[in-house]
Amino acid sequence: MRILICEDSVLLREGLVRLLEHSGHEVVGAFSDTVGVAGAVANELPDLCILDVRMPPRFTDEGIRLALELRAAHPQLPVLVLSQYVEEQYASELIAAQGGAFGYLLKDRVADVADFVDALVRIAGGATVLDPEVVAQLLTRRSKDARMERLTARERTVLAALAEGRSNQAIAALLFLSEASVEKHITAIFQKLELEQDEFGNRRVLAAIAHLESAGSAQQPPAPNATQTGQAR
Repeated sequence: MRILICEDSVLLREGLVRLLEHSGHEVVGAFSDTVGVAGAVANELPDLCILDVRMPPRFTDEGIRLALELRAAHPQLPVLVLSQYVEEQYASELIAAQGGAFGYLLKDRVADVADFVDALVRIAGGATVLDPEVVAQLLTRRSKDARMERLTARERTVLAALAEGRSNQAIAALLFLSEASVEKHITAIFQKLELEQDEFGNRRVLAAIAHLESAGSAQQPPAPNATQTGQAR
């Protein structure tokens, strides 16, 4: 996989380069700021871009602005945004934006090398991967939408796991359910939320998260032991 990195921290940037190369991937560019990144993407056509949220010169939202620009200019380009902590506004902008597969992870996740590299591969393959902390904050907002009130407690727990990008098999294992039961819950969830079902699993997840973010949900704890993300069905 050919990867482009935009990260201002020298230690993290160089660490990512070594980690990715050691994992068998090719780093086609490693930038300390956003200058020249758009051109490099156009020239190199990477399989994935990794971007920090806060970049020079202002260290506010330069990285997220670049991520949105890249997703608009290259709709099929998978993008992973790394953040020091959960910033709901930025996560929401990415969720609402049109574009290809994307991920939003906290930088702490890089320490778990195997899971981090696996997340990169899944994003490059078309999955949506959201940090469990991001999902938890989106799901604990107060709801003003009657549609969320239609969900049972079990359906909300399944939705929390689904929104993290977990597969039906992973949700079943997490919640000690059969895969058939998980499938029934997911079908009921999208019927109650009035979301069309289609073969594009990632679009279903994005639709669910966008709905939850815009309306918030009734106060709901995240799925238990939510430490991993996976490909949505």
